[in-house]
Amino acid sequence: MPLSWNEIKNRSLTFSQEWDQETSENAEAKSFWDGFFNVFGVSRRRVATFEQSVKKLAQKQAFIDLLWKGVILVEHKSRGKNLDKAFQQAGAKRAFGSDYFPGLKDYELPKYILISDFAQFKLYDLDTDKTTEFELKDFINNVHLFDFIAGYEKRVYQDGDPVNIKAAQLMGELHDRLQKVGYTGHELEVYLVHLLFSLFADDTGIFNKGIFQEYLDLHTKPDGSDLGMHLGYIFHILNQPEDKRLTNLDENLAQFPYVNGKLFEEVLPPASFDSEMREMLLKSCALDWGKISPAIFGSMFQAVMNPNQRRNLGAHYTSEKNIQKLIKPLFLDALYNEFNKIKNNSNKLQEFHQKIASLKFLDPACGCGNFLIVIVIPIKIKTVEK
Repeated sequence: MPLSWNEIKNRSLTFSQEWDQETSENAEAKSFWDGFFNVFGVSRRRVATFEQSVKKLAQKQAFIDLLWKGVILVEHKSRGKNLDKAFQQAGAKRAFGSDYFPGLKDYELPKYILISDFAQFKLYDLDTDKTTEFELKDFINNVHLFDFIAGYEKRVYQDGDPVNIKAAQLMGELHDRLQKVGYTGHELEVYLVHLLFSLFADDTGIFNKGIFQEYLDLHTKPDGSDLGMHLGYIFHILNQPEDKRLTNLDENLAQFPYVNGKLFEEVLPPASFDSEMREMLLKSCALDWGKISPAIFGSMFQAVMNPNQRRNLGAHYTSEKNIQKLIKPLFLDALYNEFNKIKNNSNKLQEFHQKIASLKFLDPACGCGNFLIVIVIPIKIKTVEK
């Protein structure tokens, strides 16, 4: 689970104090970045690699100092160097994009670029074209800028949000490819649920952040021939309590937690993948599933359902925005008002928790299930001290 923001701030202060005393020109950059990621409770070696090899436009070999595929690219400079030469607000895309980005696959492209010389930081958001600069001593006041590492990015669900549409499209395409090779019926439906859960868990604190994507990227062959075998093993591990697992289990598999509730209890036939299907899955992994509405389950099932069957069943997809228009005045606003009144009283919070646990919801015209999904997610109210 993600660290609390109090713990993250405490770690950021300790990190700043430790490295503020480091004056050596040859200070160890790897140790610095290991410590940086540890501030957020993330093991650097699990998510990011040093000296990532890429080819520039002219086919010349280049090395990225540190890359977390699909998330952040880090360039490290010697202490005291002028960061403006390597990183200019107006030219960051040009400075890094021309050198590094052509050598990266779409799902590997970072959302952020960070440059540091131990004492200074410059963070560039490629989506908003915004640059933030601060000194190491002010890390604690800027630690919120890295909520995407900690797993605490603010979620804003919008109708037609491109990331939701892209996720539904990719999973629909993967469904069609699996169906085409003969993986069909009930097994295919459950297999997609297993994949969707793993994608959500990778970005929402159920798994250590990014371990599902990292495992598939580093431990499966580019041609996809062994992907089904590895996915089957991961699904098996997710159904095994830690104390029931083999004692000599590979650490890359042992890092996956036990998922109770019988979600992975059914043993499925192994699926068969090729290079394009593997690429589809890795592109899906690269999306930020923490920002994807849980209503994707409905849109995905609509996308893969037989059109004639969908028409006969009347299983028409209802957007989350329209669902909220119904459930908020019906009961959700009242629950939030009650929560806000008692959120500082631990005894009343326990009673409120029991009340929420006892609620039952019925959708008599249930099609894809989006009403029930959108209802269940927000009532699991959790405060995050930030």
